[in-house]
Amino acid sequence: MSFSKWIGGALGWSFGGPIGAIIGVALGSVIDSMTNGNGDTLLGEGKRRKRTTYRSRSQGPQTQSGDFEVSLLVLASIVIKADGKQDQRELDYVRQQFSNMYGKERANHAFQLFKGISKQKISKRQVCLQIKQMMDHPSRLQLIHFLFGIAKADGIVTQDEERQIQIMAGYLGINARDYESIKAMFYNSSDNAYTVLELEKGATVDEIKKAYRKMAKKYHPDRVIHLGKEHQKGAVEKFRQVQEAYEHLQKELRF
Repeated sequence: MSFSKWIGGALGWSFGGPIGAIIGVALGSVIDSMTNGNGDTLLGEGKRRKRTTYRSRSQGPQTQSGDFEVSLLVLASIVIKADGKQDQRELDYVRQQFSNMYGKERANHAFQLFKGISKQKISKRQVCLQIKQMMDHPSRLQLIHFLFGIAKADGIVTQDEERQIQIMAGYLGINARDYESIKAMFYNSSDNAYTVLELEKGATVDEIKKAYRKMAKKYHPDRVIHLGKEHQKGAVEKFRQVQEAYEHLQKELRF
């Protein structure tokens, strides 16, 4: 599948507004690279993917897998540059995650675009407000989870990286409890199980059980089924961490 066909079939609402402008500049650099004979694939060839859209118009805007994919690329470029440098381990994490989710061919196209995106100065507020307007809440939670994964790829989430993700979460309409819950999944602390479940330490058994049911519903992989199976993989990991938090408290409190 050619790069032009991938772009034409992958994008919906993200091909407009501030994100569309960023993509346009990045596409220019990709086309220049191809014109100069440097457009060989980075990750090899893979299988043709299917276009994914919302199952029902009543659920919200027509967000498809490609829109989520491009949103990840744009926000990931901000996180990677948060501490003033691009760590190779973080770049490798992005490459590997996209390869795992999309297959080598599609990941190759995505990373070609990412190189052009990462060279630009991006307005966090503008791109996040576009995403907030067009993307459903479960998918936005998945974006934040992915961004923390990138930041942690080099072994530690720096204060600069955390600050950038927190700012973007605010612009994306992610409330503080949801943000802290996802953040806790990437830190080691004795209180993390409570934070993941959005609880205060000392919560009763009934409160813990109620919180678990609520979080299991919020983070269930089926909540992002409209984005395709490739994005459910990340959702499964997030759901697993909620389960582990609950099981940790079960053992600790013996209920």
